[in-house]
Amino acid sequence: MEKITLGSSSLEVSRICLGTMTFGEQNTESEAHSQLDFALERGINFIDAAEMYPVMPRAETQGRTEEYIGSWLKKSGKRSQVVLATKAAGPSRGMRWIRDGKTDFDAKSLRQAVEGSLRRLQTDHVDLYQLHWPSRNAPIFGQIAFDPEKEHPHVAIEETLDALGGLVREGKIRHVGVSNETPWGVAEFIKQAEAKGLPRIASIQNAYSLVNRSFEAGLDEVCFRERVSLLAYSPLAFGQLSGKYLENPSAPGRLTLFPPTWSPRYLRPSVVNAARQYATLAKANNMSPAQLALAWCYTRWFVASTIIGATSLSQLAENIDAWSTRLSPEVVEQVNLIHRSLTNPAQ
Repeated sequence: MEKITLGSSSLEVSRICLGTMTFGEQNTESEAHSQLDFALERGINFIDAAEMYPVMPRAETQGRTEEYIGSWLKKSGKRSQVVLATKAAGPSRGMRWIRDGKTDFDAKSLRQAVEGSLRRLQTDHVDLYQLHWPSRNAPIFGQIAFDPEKEHPHVAIEETLDALGGLVREGKIRHVGVSNETPWGVAEFIKQAEAKGLPRIASIQNAYSLVNRSFEAGLDEVCFRERVSLLAYSPLAFGQLSGKYLENPSAPGRLTLFPPTWSPRYLRPSVVNAARQYATLAKANNMSPAQLALAWCYTRWFVASTIIGATSLSQLAENIDAWSTRLSPEVVEQVNLIHRSLTNPAQ
């Protein structure tokens, strides 16, 4: 498995990252351990988690994903072989059970978040610590346009970076990253870091897929020039781009197991229409829909690592095997034609 340096950090990560948000909800502890073992056998050294996982978020299961990873790290003794990433939840999106609802990015709250993750992960440090979503008002999670009417009090980016800097100095985290960020957010993180001598973000974890290429509208240039690596999540658009829901709308998966309010952007008719067109293109070129969708992410110049998730080892193997798929210029042109007719329906 090919590896790449993450941003301007010292982290060498595999071009595929194992996403773990099914651990503790759709996957048992034993299944989680099997996935972790299999991923390492296939050359993946990069594991991504979050304090709010698993999904669907519930008070009863919060933190279980990190606990399963922690029990695997203790059992396997392979902590030194993996680059371990996790995320701090931002201001509450109804999840009052996380840190007693005090989920912002001030020094006290971030320390509580990091120390909780370290306990669950059974480790003394996290390699990449990410802010799961912004403290400020920003267009994320399917909100297409910025809305100034939604302004609210928030923790300043300078204050957040200063708090993270203290945790870096203590050795609890090595590098920092952001998630679900905008071009302005990335630029401000860089500006404050350079002006105040604070930690520089190494990565941005944003949605990127055939049905959401919004990263290409400004973030690609910002991240290229500032050496911030994209970690692409939801490359299969919650399973829509695997084609399974086209064949069976009630197929088991997040879109059928969880309430539609959890992921409405992936249920839009335009997303289903786009998924159908991409599936037709894949089959016409002797690929599965999942192969086409993953190969698209794997081969984009600005994607450092693609975060894949699975609920079975066979799914995980198929997703990893797609690494060897390369898209011809003709297929890329057909992808772009579909994109121009159905632009970013899952943004």
